[in-house]
Amino acid sequence: MSYRTTTLSTVLAEVVAPAAERTAREDRFPREAVAALGRAGVLGLTVARESGGGGLGLPEAVDVVARIARVCPATAAVLTSHFAAVAAVELCGGSWVREEIVAGRHLVGLALFEDGCGGRGEEGAYEGSCSVATRFADVVALRGRKRQVVAAGEADSYLWSSRPLAGPDGLTLWVVPAQVSDLFVPARPGGGGPRGSGTSTLYADPVLVPADVMLGRDGGGRDILLRGVRPWLPGPRAAADGALPGPGGRCAR
Repeated sequence: MSYRTTTLSTVLAEVVAPAAERTAREDRFPREAVAALGRAGVLGLTVARESGGGGLGLPEAVDVVARIARVCPATAAVLTSHFAAVAAVELCGGSWVREEIVAGRHLVGLALFEDGCGGRGEEGAYEGSCSVATRFADVVALRGRKRQVVAAGEADSYLWSSRPLAGPDGLTLWVVPAQVSDLFVPARPGGGGPRGSGTSTLYADPVLVPADVMLGRDGGGRDILLRGVRPWLPGPRAAADGALPGPGGRCAR
């Protein structure tokens, strides 16, 4: 779909806006709004056209998010996190989630931020991780705690960062399915984010995933985050850089 067509306006008027007040008042995740945006093609807006997506970039996505934010800040926060995660998937040439994203059936969340690892604030997430990854044959055990995860317990998968399997330095990224056992939101979730955005802490205690859900190469996650994710997130560094992932900048494995 073209983001400038009446389709988005219709979804905003008929689905997002009517539920926005209840979303904020009841701190209720905007599931109906996300589903409607998926059906309208918005979740796949930034996936490459050759893969069936909208083929649009950061400026168009920012415009869409701004339009949604005027109606429902929670839905806009969810979509911002999703677009940032999809940017990493696209930079790496795709993953098992791409087809589902294009079909409008798959929401991706970011599980990157931690306390006490890699440095302070958002920038620390690009430098290191306390989360641990251990491989057993074709299965990897991920253990860690992520904070400020938008759509925690609501997304269909999460872009998760960990220490590399081999070596002490660097980051490795994984696309973790939400349905895996022992991935959970605590009974008293952490705050942050607009009410209704599902922003909370997310625990892996541990979770077992196939080794092939790794995104890019082991230890190569920092480059993916800096070139693929950071430009899509609000913050001083992203605003100052104003950079987009360069053409042809795909992940090495």
